Amino acid sequence: MTKRSSVAKEKKGGSAAPVKRQGAQPFNPLREVMWRRPGFLIRRLTQIGQALFFDLCKSESITPLQVGMLTALSMNPWLDQKAIGRELSLDRTTTAEVLKRLADKGLVETRVNPEDRRSRLSVITAEGLKLINDLQESIHRSQELLIEPLPPEDREVFMKLLARLVDAHEKMERQLEQQEHPE
Repeated sequence: MTKRSSVAKEKKGGSAAPVKRQGAQPFNPLREVMWRRPGFLIRRLTQIGQALFFDLCKSESITPLQVGMLTALSMNPWLDQKAIGRELSLDRTTTAEVLKRLADKGLVETRVNPEDRRSRLSVITAEGLKLINDLQESIHRSQELLIEPLPPEDREVFMKLLARLVDAHEKMERQLEQQEHPE
């Protein structure tokens, strides 16, 4: 099937029903196709969420991912890179890069694990704790604003559905890993 015919099929009825949007926008065939793709909408919502974060946190020196890592380390000090990656669903390379950036900023301290010299343990510094404490209100508000267009009863449903999707995919991922690497 060619790209054009697969897009035409999707346009005709594809996998998802058309999404009704508020406001009177002119007909846009590409938009009609893209708005039927959950991955596109999830990516776009992520962009909106990050923009809200940066607007409210007034910090270009810290990212939502870095805040997530600082939060994980504030709740679980002296985690190794594998554990941090597991907690935040990050690959090894991304985990190491984010930890390095946080360490360069003085927000995280990293030490060699005395029980396994190949492993590194990380802890949030006092400066890191102060930063995430100072940002808590703005972070919370950015999350509220992200789902504010939904009526309150829909927000709860939306969050439950998101959690259900993530949980189901993570379970499938773990099952695949177990099949590929039985212990």
